Amino acid sequence: MSVTSKNPFVLVGTYTEQEASQSKGIYVYRLDLSLGELTFAWAAGELLNPSYLAIHPQQEFLYTVNEVRSFGGKKGGGVSALSIDSISGRLNLVNSVSSHGEDPCYISVEQKGRFALVANYSSGSVAMFPLQADGRLGHATDIVQHSGSSVHPERQTGPHAHCILPDPTNRFAIAVDLGLDKLLVYEMDLERGKLNRHAEVKIRAGAGPRHITFHPGGQYAYLINELNSTLTTCRYHSEAGLFEELQTVPALPEDFTGENLCADVHISPDGKHLYASNRGHDSIVCFFIDQIDGQLTYRNHTPSGGKEPRNFAIDPTGTFLLAANQKSPNIVTFKIDAESGELSRIGHEVEVSMPVCVQFARLKS
Repeated sequence: MSVTSKNPFVLVGTYTEQEASQSKGIYVYRLDLSLGELTFAWAAGELLNPSYLAIHPQQEFLYTVNEVRSFGGKKGGGVSALSIDSISGRLNLVNSVSSHGEDPCYISVEQKGRFALVANYSSGSVAMFPLQADGRLGHATDIVQHSGSSVHPERQTGPHAHCILPDPTNRFAIAVDLGLDKLLVYEMDLERGKLNRHAEVKIRAGAGPRHITFHPGGQYAYLINELNSTLTTCRYHSEAGLFEELQTVPALPEDFTGENLCADVHISPDGKHLYASNRGHDSIVCFFIDQIDGQLTYRNHTPSGGKEPRNFAIDPTGTFLLAANQKSPNIVTFKIDAESGELSRIGHEVEVSMPVCVQFARLKS
């Protein structure tokens, strides 16, 4: 591969402690944007279950959850900070702190780069962490415990926070709770590091909401529901921090009768197409996004090239989609047709044990 500043780093979070895992931690690749080929660069092996990743807005630091129930000899998971070498992509551990909850599964960084947001799945809580100028994580400045349940007899007996991220205005943080069938909206206090309860949105019972993403224009949000394999379109009223449900569509073909759990959802950089992953059907589904009303129209399903596509990512140019198949284990490159949104497998893939999250890091020019 010809390595140039136009070829972004690809960072892969994994499970190191699950049965049959041979992962060494976080893997770093370069993506050749002319060919779609991934080339291995580094592996950072000192971290426990670095499953979900988030990159600082200035691209100098990487943050990961340590998705465990006990970390550093104490109950609860961890959150770790690493520096990113902008030339080699090499990662170096800066520090780690408690996530203040069991099995943290999601992390994001608000747009000013002052705080990280973490969702603790098993504990059903969310937390806010200050970020220092040298990339270090401070101890949590706020921890909010969710409460309640929903209808699924096994997965919804209590709260399970699965995602938290800032909205496009950077005023509100949206927490997605699979166990409650709710979106919980918090107003972020970026001076004191607090999450102030603002509103909540009830999703249909048994849906099991997992991840949310916003349209590039900011006026629509799309929610993937893990348990009933659907996608929900919402109009987002950013000034009020409120959601209005517009549409719910299936993520599976009508004739599929097996078991399935939806996982991830992303929108192409041009805002024209939405993609979502199915674990069980083992596919990436594509929808056209109406630019007038935000609603989804089904396009097609593409086999993910492996088993259980837990996560996927679209490169910043919108040229390639990388599907991370957790149980294969592999990451498969697909070419994106800009007009139709169709995915084409182009023959490039890499073997990675237990891939859970894929993130792109931009190089400094």
